[in-house]
Amino acid sequence: MLTVGILAGGLGTRISEETQDKPKPMVLINGVPILGHLIQSLRVKGAENFIVAVGYKGNVIEDWINRSGMSDFVKVLDTGHFSMTGLRVKKLLEYFDGDRMMITYGDGLANISLRKLIDFHSQHGKLATVTAVRPPARFGHVEIIGDQVVRFNEKLQNDEGWINGGYFVLNKSISNYVVDESLPFEVEALPTLAREGNLMAYKHHGFWKPMDALRDKHELETLARQESIPWLE
Repeated sequence: MLTVGILAGGLGTRISEETQDKPKPMVLINGVPILGHLIQSLRVKGAENFIVAVGYKGNVIEDWINRSGMSDFVKVLDTGHFSMTGLRVKKLLEYFDGDRMMITYGDGLANISLRKLIDFHSQHGKLATVTAVRPPARFGHVEIIGDQVVRFNEKLQNDEGWINGGYFVLNKSISNYVVDESLPFEVEALPTLAREGNLMAYKHHGFWKPMDALRDKHELETLARQESIPWLE
């Protein structure tokens, strides 16, 4: 039985137009919170139970879960109004009974194969796996030598490298790497794991889309109206 922890406690300051009265995972995509789209996509891929780590306006998320009839398989874990991702990850791992747990962010969508991700983690034997994705190609790429443009490509994504796409698989002992609970997980624990050689990257080449700004919300709404919704594939 696959249980997924969802980090859903942030303030959502970069999309503050939508988060004055609700947390970021409750921003609507065609009438449904992005958290609802995320849970649906994870269930399609085999996840059965969820633990949502809430903070800022967590009562809004809890009320929605109860009203939507998901409380049988979605539990809410209050990690504090101003908690950072480090503390939220630690509390999720302590709350979960198993030896390892999949954890993701509550404000993005992807079509990642959970089975392949977990198999990858099992095979390498390290403490942690992060899904690496290509960043969205939002700007034209200009390569310059001196003052001369030697190459210009519109939205050249393949040259942008890899970034953290979330969708972690973490052994329970990762809790020991959260020493300063006031720091984000991405600032303290992940760099330490990387230095020790205990962090591996599962490279995802398929669909991945975060919701960082209103522009992203509108793009996700367009995708959600398609006959074939990319994060459900």
